[in-house]
Order: sequence, then C-alpha cells, then structure tokens
Amino acid sequence: MNTILVVDDNPDILDALDLLLSIHNYKVISASNVKEALLSVSRQKIDLVIQDMNFSEGTTSGEEGKQLFYAIKALNPALPIIVITAWSQLETAITLIKSGAADYLPKPWDDHKLLETITEHISASIQPDETNALIYQSKEMAELIFTATKVASAQINILITGPNGSGKEKLADFIHQKSSRAYAPFIKVNMGAIPQELMEAELFGAEKGAFTGANQARAGRFEAADGGTLFLDEIGNLTLSGQMKLLRVLQTGEFERLGSNVTQKVDVRVISATNANLQVDIKSGAFREDLYYRLNGMELSILPLNKRKGDILPLAQHFIGVDAALSKDAEQFLLQHSWPGNVRELENTCKRALIFAEDGQVTASNLAGQTQSATLSEKEHISAVLEKHDWTIAHAAQELGLSRQTLYRRIEKFKLVKGEQ
Repeated sequence: MNTILVVDDNPDILDALDLLLSIHNYKVISASNVKEALLSVSRQKIDLVIQDMNFSEGTTSGEEGKQLFYAIKALNPALPIIVITAWSQLETAITLIKSGAADYLPKPWDDHKLLETITEHISASIQPDETNALIYQSKEMAELIFTATKVASAQINILITGPNGSGKEKLADFIHQKSSRAYAPFIKVNMGAIPQELMEAELFGAEKGAFTGANQARAGRFEAADGGTLFLDEIGNLTLSGQMKLLRVLQTGEFERLGSNVTQKVDVRVISATNANLQVDIKSGAFREDLYYRLNGMELSILPLNKRKGDILPLAQHFIGVDAALSKDAEQFLLQHSWPGNVRELENTCKRALIFAEDGQVTASNLAGQTQSATLSEKEHISAVLEKHDWTIAHAAQELGLSRQTLYRRIEKFKLVKGEQ
C-alpha cells in the first residue's frame, strides 16, 4: 500500500483528503506544519507528498510552502510532491514545478484530477516484491507459512483471521507473491475505511450519475484486479446488499457497475480478512452464511504476537535495521511486554525508540514509554488517544492503527464519552 503525506493547517482539508485517498487504497499520514511534515519524511517511507503553501493563520505569501518543498527535496530528492495552491500563489507553484515539483492543483481541487496525478507519479509495478519477506522464527508462524505456501498455488479463496495489527495484509501479499497470479495485479481494499454508501461503487464501479457525486464513470476494484488477486480487509463491514453482489461474483465471475445493465466477467481470486467473529455475525443476521463459505475455501488464523514470542526479537531487529542493535535489557523488555497492538505496535515502538538510541544501541530505557499501552488497558489507551486528538476520529484512528469504523465500534463497545477519562 502506497503512503501519501498530506500537509495542510486546515483540519477539514486533512479530513477530506484522508477520506478520499483512504477510499482509493492509499495510506494517509497527515501533518499540519513544516516540522511535522519533515519528521514524517525523515522517519517513515513516504511515496508521495501533497502540500499546501501556507501553514500559519493569516499567512498568504507561500514562503512556508517553498521552505517545506526545498527541505523535503533535501531529504529525499526523488520524492514526488504535488502542490495544492490558491490562484494567488500560481506563480510560486510554477516556480516549484521548475524546481522539481510533480504537479500543482488549484483550490478547490478536482478529485478525479488529483487521483490521476497521484497515479501518474506513484509507480504501480506489478512485479513480485521479493523484499516483502515475512519475518518470523516461531513454530506457530512456521506452520502457518507452510500452509499458506501450499494453498497459494491453489485457485481457492482464502479467509485470514486474526487481531488488529497482527499482519493479515502482509500474509495476503505473501500468498499473492507465491501464487501463479504473482505478475498480475494485487488490489487491496480496506472495507472499514469506505463509507457504507460507497462500498458497492468501490468494488463494482459506477456509471456517471449512478449516485450523487458520480460525475463520471469509473471502474471498480474487481475490474482493476482482473487476472490477479483482490484483498478485502475487514470484510465484516460489507453491507448486506454488497454481500449479495459479492456472492454472485464469487459464484459466476459476473457483475454490473452501479447504474449499468452491462454484465462484465472477471477472473479474480479473493483473499479476505477480519478481526471479527463472522460466525457470530452470521447468527445475528449481519453476515451471509453462504458468502462465508464462498470466502472461506481455506482459513488461515494469525495468532496475536504475545502467543508467538519467538517472532518478537527477529521482528524488532528488522524494524530497527542493520545499523542498530538491541541491548540485553531491551530484549528482556520486548519479551515481557504483552503487545496488545501486535506487530504494528512493535514496529511503531521500535522506530520511536531508535530516535533516542545512542551509539547504535537500543536499550530498555529507549523502549520504555514508547509502547502504546505498557500500563494502560485498551479502553484507557483508546480514550487517551481520542482526548489527545480532541476526538478527531481520523487522527486518533491513524495513531491507533485502526480504521474509522473499527474505532467507532470500540467507542461504542467501551461506552467512551468525550471529556470522560
């Protein structure tokens, strides 16, 4: 999944771009000022930047945008940058184009044009990614990978289950790379990040005018994945109407775009994933039993990280890189922690601890306080993150590593209320 950094001081613009880009299968990192943006570029793998030209209230000169642009280019000369600017700063934007900006778009931007520009500047190679190797040493994961390798070559749909952050998407990618479809598209869809009213259009496409906001015809993810693999994460979020259409595609390979009576046929292998108990959802009527069995040609279940402790140290070493090492007390700390956020929490913890490491060694003191909930329960941790971001759901969900809908379900589950901790 490609990562896009969006830099703007207006939270409404950050939210709008977060929603638009998340729906189109991009991971979004938001920054509201130059410092946050540069920290993101220096610490994370960013594939493209979308930046505004001003980040302080009342500022209209565009100088802040120029400062950020040249600073990013100094850190990563090859990183594509799209500038979004008011017409009054058009001259400045053109100057940046001459200095290497990928493109510029005026405010208000056109969604279709923006997405086209992003696609143009992000490499979409479908060659197998040999660097996407799974890191593990535990017996539990070895057995799972053995099974996954066996079923990869079979033309059956696969259901991957496991808690948030455990590596379900990584496993799906591994299966695709080991399959006969490795040179065909691998299309990922996070069902938890798509508004319910747009799910069917996202999967099956839509003709112009099929719904409010459909200003032109567009292909869906099934069309994009033809001949390859479609990964449907958080499959339990799919609407009942969408479930019925998905069942038909799995049975016949046929579907119609929304607003069209033209039947299309595709050859797509579906790998789905969930952290929910679909059997419970079936009993409550929220999930179709016949669809469950179509998706579950083989179920692969990933254990939480604290149930496969043999993977913790090799993963941690992978996350801190070859130029750093773990001290003995760091190793002990890592093995004793419960990792409620699983591999995602371990990765974030290691990368933050690396910032404070000296002489290339990560110690327990570097790690202490960097875990998402060393002393907090899940309820307390989610509440604390929500309050930290003043209950801006998009920002809190990003820090927690959850989709918006999953975060909303956690809020409902724990009966969390703003201002009450």
